[in-house]
Amino acid sequence: MENRKGSVMGTIRWLSYDIAGAFLYAAGVHCFTSAHHIAPGGVTGISIIINYLTGIPIGILVLLINIPLLLIGLKFLGRRFTVRTLISVAILTFFLDYVVVKLPVYTGNTLLASLFGGVVMGAGLAIVFMGGSTTGGTDIVTKLLLQKHPYLQMGRIIFIIDLIIISASTIVYKSIDSALYAIIAMFTTARVIDALLYGLDIGKLVLVISEKSDEISQRIIHDLDRGVTLLKAAGGYSGKQQNVVMCAVRNSEYVKLKQLAHSIDPKSFVIVTSTSEVRGEGFKPIKEDN
Repeated sequence: MENRKGSVMGTIRWLSYDIAGAFLYAAGVHCFTSAHHIAPGGVTGISIIINYLTGIPIGILVLLINIPLLLIGLKFLGRRFTVRTLISVAILTFFLDYVVVKLPVYTGNTLLASLFGGVVMGAGLAIVFMGGSTTGGTDIVTKLLLQKHPYLQMGRIIFIIDLIIISASTIVYKSIDSALYAIIAMFTTARVIDALLYGLDIGKLVLVISEKSDEISQRIIHDLDRGVTLLKAAGGYSGKQQNVVMCAVRNSEYVKLKQLAHSIDPKSFVIVTSTSEVRGEGFKPIKEDN
């Protein structure tokens, strides 16, 4: 009984995410991008271009393009993925053709349209992804290609596909500006998705190599209120044993840590790398994302 209840609640949850995300994504397409001849890659970009040439509703085109892709992918991607994706695409089609068409269209500056379109579309896609669904399209093509050629890089595949679509939009709209605005919209969408999915708790992972590692670690703990891990290490040339200080901090705290290390040991060696997500005490809580 509890398992069935949990299954029902899970279904309601991902449907809720799908509905909310599809509405936002459709609003971004209708209110901002399609009205300004911006085709920001993917199946939606193809649909916007075909809609401009034929007048066929964008939502129907999204559905018609996705169905053969889903049928091809059914064997390789599994029944559950295919069914959920089809439902997500159907919801998106409904919003594109029957709901958001009643919303006002922004007719102002095209740059603002590409930026705000990217923000709204990115927010919509992020919500869909949070619910464990996908809007299909290039995701399916990418997964199928990776099944056959696992050595390929996913980001590169998506980039090439989107580049072809954006190039086509340049020819159809007879404007290089359309392609440039599409790139802006794509970039904005990607950034918003990353921010919502991985949070704004991005930061720096800092490694400090110093003979005064113990003193530096204590100062970090007391002055910055950050946890520290001491890694056992040995110099490759000297063979000398010493500790390496490892610490995760927010971007705003990195400068303080660097100054602190330098003030204690001007000869300290600091290595820093950006992190897309930090979880644990002082950052986002560690929990399983469903």
